[in-house]
This record gives sequence, structure tokens and C-alpha cells, in this order.
Amino acid sequence: MRIAVTYENGNIFQHFGHTVEFKVYEVEDGRVVSSEVIGSNGSGHGALAGLLHDKKIDVLICGGVGGGAQAALEENGIELCAGAEGSADAAVEAYLRGELVNTGANCDHHHGGDHSCQSHEDGGCNSDAHSCHGHEGGGCRGCHSDGPEGKNVGKKVRTHYRGTFNDGTQFDSSYDRGEPLEFVCGAGMMIKGFDAAVADMEVGQIVDVHLTPSEAYGEADPTAIFAVDIVDLPGSEALNVGEQVYLQNQNGQPFPVKVIAKNDKTITFDANHEMAGKELNFRIELVEVLDENA
Repeated sequence: MRIAVTYENGNIFQHFGHTVEFKVYEVEDGRVVSSEVIGSNGSGHGALAGLLHDKKIDVLICGGVGGGAQAALEENGIELCAGAEGSADAAVEAYLRGELVNTGANCDHHHGGDHSCQSHEDGGCNSDAHSCHGHEGGGCRGCHSDGPEGKNVGKKVRTHYRGTFNDGTQFDSSYDRGEPLEFVCGAGMMIKGFDAAVADMEVGQIVDVHLTPSEAYGEADPTAIFAVDIVDLPGSEALNVGEQVYLQNQNGQPFPVKVIAKNDKTITFDANHEMAGKELNFRIELVEVLDENA
């Protein structure tokens, strides 16, 4: 079996149609025996499924992926596991253990969704601590329903953007990737404030927006911070503060957490999204408005 992961600097790249590289894993008897990084050859959404088919890929693990790309992957017989984030290696290991599920995430990097822990009871770190070093295996769960109003709502749009924190630090930029971001405005594929900013823009217009946490990834939830006895969590003794890992909820589904404290007896995790509680700034340029998206 061959598994491909949208790839950038060790992590799962969040825009399937914009990925520059895939990391391809050769799997035998349920174990990774080799891996390599390949280029996408500049292929866009429509051609990537064919590229993966030509590379004899059986499974694709990615972040956000549009409906058209999902259909193309299905036509090419490629199993999709969308909505994954964090370490590519860890996501593959989670998939092989049956712990990574396809959320059908029709989302992009700045999507809405609650990445908090739904249940901390009976959670378990993977017994192999080295396969537990990824984060954010969850997908886009519950994108915002109170959509914006404007002439672009319901239409496929292409935007360039640059995202920064209040101190000016850049956290993302489509300009750096050299290709605009494509999404359906108002469909819940983007975080609320980004969608609202684009809803009534003119092609060629550039706007600067400041988003509060409620317009972005929400406030940090203190109940998503929890401690577990190390003896009850096989593999956790090898984890260090700052590492991001998968745990399992009571239904056996993986969810992402970050180690924030540890002593001889307990380890403390934070299941909040890494952007939770943060104010975000975007410079957005509307490049193109396409026909209504099916």
C-alpha cells in the first residue's frame, strides 16, 4: 500500500490544491518500510488526483479539500482521509492503527471548527511514543452556520492573503506560496471573519481586517486543559513539554493535544486549537470571483 500526505516542513499542508510536495509512504504488513518526498509538478486541484493515481497512491491524507477534488480522488480509486493536521509521520502511523478518520473536511487552513477534546475519559496515548509525535489529527468539525451576507456569498472565489499576529509576526501567506486560495464564500470553509471580509469585496480590492477570537478560532476553553496519571497512559513517560500528540476519546477517535506540564506522576495536556484566544490580522486581496460552486 502507498500513502500520500500533503507535505510542508514535516507537517500536513492544509490546502490540497496548493500543495507543492507530497510525502509518500510505502507500507507493508501494516508498517512503513520507506518514504520519499515528491513534487506536485505545479498541478492544480484537477490534476493532482491524476498525479497520485499515476504514482499508484492508495490513500491520501490531507487537510482541507474541495468537493471537486474529492470526487476526482474517488474516481481514481484513492481513499481520502481529510481534515488531518500536524505531523505527517504521526498521521500515517495513526491511520495504520485505525485511529485517523476521514472527516470529509471541505475546508482550508483558516477554517472554523472546534478542535477541543470532546472527552478525556479513557484517553490513551499510543504505546509507541515515537509514533505519538504529531498533532491536530482532528478535522473541521462544525464550521460556522451563521454565514455572512454579500454579493460573493455562494460563489467560488480566489483570494491572496497575508496573516499576522498583533506583533507583526506572519503565520501564513498565500503570496509566499505563489497561488491564490480558492474557496466558496459563505459555505463555512473559512473562519467567520475571513468569510465576512470577502463577502462584499470587489475584484482587485485589498482590505485589512482585524479579527477577534470570536471571529477566528474562538476563545481558549479552560476545560480543554486536563491532567492524566502517567501510569494510566502508556507511552506518555517519553513525552516532553511542548510536544503535540494524539490521544483517543472514549469512542476511540483521535484528537490533538499539546503537552504543557509534566511531573513524576502526571502529565497535563491542552486540547485547545493553537490559534484559540488569538487576535488575527489579514490583508486580503480578492483576485477573482468564479461561477457559483456546485
